[in-house]
Amino acid sequence: MIYIERVTTMGGVPKQRHTKSRRNKRRMHIFARAPILVRCPKCGKPVLPHTVCSNCGYYKGREVIDVLAKLTKKERKKREKEMKAKGKEEAETKKEKPLTWEELSKK
Repeated sequence: MIYIERVTTMGGVPKQRHTKSRRNKRRMHIFARAPILVRCPKCGKPVLPHTVCSNCGYYKGREVIDVLAKLTKKERKKREKEMKAKGKEEAETKKEKPLTWEELSKK
């Protein structure tokens, strides 16, 4: 039998040291980005898009999670009060009729 001797070299070993600036240039695009938040249409709290609101439990206009069931009596009253206040604010803003061209020209 004939044995063939195989010569291997160590690969992947740098011949020279890379400077800190070269290393940092390479890592320039590696960083954590701030999450993009949208307002919940029901309660107005900031929420990640396409997720259920943890404050009111609504998603796409319908209740998915009953958030009030897990709260104590005192916390439930407080949350219901906040939701009522938010509903009243929305009703007041909806009552305002849009301005017509004549009303805009008067101002």
